[in-house]
Amino acid sequence: MKSDIGSRIMNSNAVRIRVSEDGDRERILAVHRNAFGDEEGPVIANLVEEMLADPTGKPIFSLIAERGGDLVGHVLFTSATLDSNDEVSAQILAPLAVTRDQHGQGTGSRMVKDGFAHLEEAGVELVFVLGYPDYYSRFGFAPAGARGFQAPYPILPKNADAWMVHELSPGAIKKYDGTVRCSKALDQPQYWQE
Repeated sequence: MKSDIGSRIMNSNAVRIRVSEDGDRERILAVHRNAFGDEEGPVIANLVEEMLADPTGKPIFSLIAERGGDLVGHVLFTSATLDSNDEVSAQILAPLAVTRDQHGQGTGSRMVKDGFAHLEEAGVELVFVLGYPDYYSRFGFAPAGARGFQAPYPILPKNADAWMVHELSPGAIKKYDGTVRCSKALDQPQYWQE
């Protein structure tokens, strides 16, 4: 995959954000294993591998962060639809991983922001995520259920705020509603338990 984003220097620590290529796959999986630890890491890495190969998730947008030749971060956006309107252009952000030694350095934030810039340029209207509200709200994500968007599988009431939406096209949140449909690889109930 190539993109107009290109290779940008993120900060004085020389972290470079770029669109991933096929040759990055093993290093991407290693980032997820590192970021999510021994228990969850292999599960998430397997999911990422399946999502990257799943044609039902296209268009796929995959960004990596590199530092000194090492891959230190990865974010994946895959196609989503709404059961009420198949014309909406939407993506799901899942998963986002930064190696443990890079936590708190802004790497994840930069990947999300660069991802938004690319998606907005491509005409994507809405981005969904299931994640930590305190983290994702800084990017403009807000609870999706309260705005009429249901996750592919029910979210426990205590975690309702973890299912979030962000509009890249002004007014899109008011324009649409419905249940979000995702790629076959991600369409498994165990991935929707936050």
